[in-house]
Amino acid sequence: MRKKERRNKGGIKLSITPLAAQSSAMVSLHLVPRLIALLLLLPGRIRSSSPVFNSLLSDLQGDPELEERCRDLLRDFGRRYESYVKCAVPSARPVRICENCHIQFEMLRVVYNNISSDQADPENCRDSLLRADRLMLVYMLFQNLEDVWDVAHCSRGYHGLSNITLRYMAKLNQSLSCFESQKNNHSELCRVCRADYKDLNEFYSIMEKNQTLCIDIEDSMNATRRLWSKDFNCSFPREETVPVIAVSSFMLFLPIIFYLSSFLHSEQKKRRLIHPKRAKSNNSLMNIQDKHS
Repeated sequence: MRKKERRNKGGIKLSITPLAAQSSAMVSLHLVPRLIALLLLLPGRIRSSSPVFNSLLSDLQGDPELEERCRDLLRDFGRRYESYVKCAVPSARPVRICENCHIQFEMLRVVYNNISSDQADPENCRDSLLRADRLMLVYMLFQNLEDVWDVAHCSRGYHGLSNITLRYMAKLNQSLSCFESQKNNHSELCRVCRADYKDLNEFYSIMEKNQTLCIDIEDSMNATRRLWSKDFNCSFPREETVPVIAVSSFMLFLPIIFYLSSFLHSEQKKRRLIHPKRAKSNNSLMNIQDKHS
């Protein structure tokens, strides 16, 4: 059949090149969408595998209006922010964020202050880094960390490690050392460590009254109290409970005292009423005897 189509009646061979080109063109049209998809995927593959492309892309995506001095401040802020977060996350439990990370936070605050109060050119780095867009990412990042720092009251106890904080830490270490030395004998621990633990509690109450507590101190005191009462099953009467017990005891016995005093008073009144009657009857008997005599 193909031989008959390729030759005419005169035996002349017919050319099929135009038909082949047409069919090839039709096949190519069907491959166009696939080729377009492949071309769209190529930049992603090149971007993920080529460091040169990544470098060029980062240069293209950078803000051409941002000066190099502002870029240095932004990079410095990123390094300080990363250093603080790396310190804060491991210090979450037990809470030691104020003690361990106060240096990192102060360094981060210095960098942010350099950005927000740029005296050399107030409208350059400050506006470019803090107010150039609606998100204000640098501002929000620092404010979130500063809110955590303020809620934890870290500036109270760990602003340069105040003397009262150092004294509390010394008393805490003394109590914990006593607990450790007597941990195998809880009954003896309650007796031996009572004075140290009482001193720690009294000093903590003074700090609480003076509002010099931060989250580190609060968490450490709560943990120590759990050790004393729950784990070691120790207790001691607090001084302020003595007046309460005395007043409660007096109020408990007050009705008994009232009824007892009422009973005694009524008995005395009866005796006072009986004695005159007996005396009067005796006098009347004496008068009758006199008359008869």
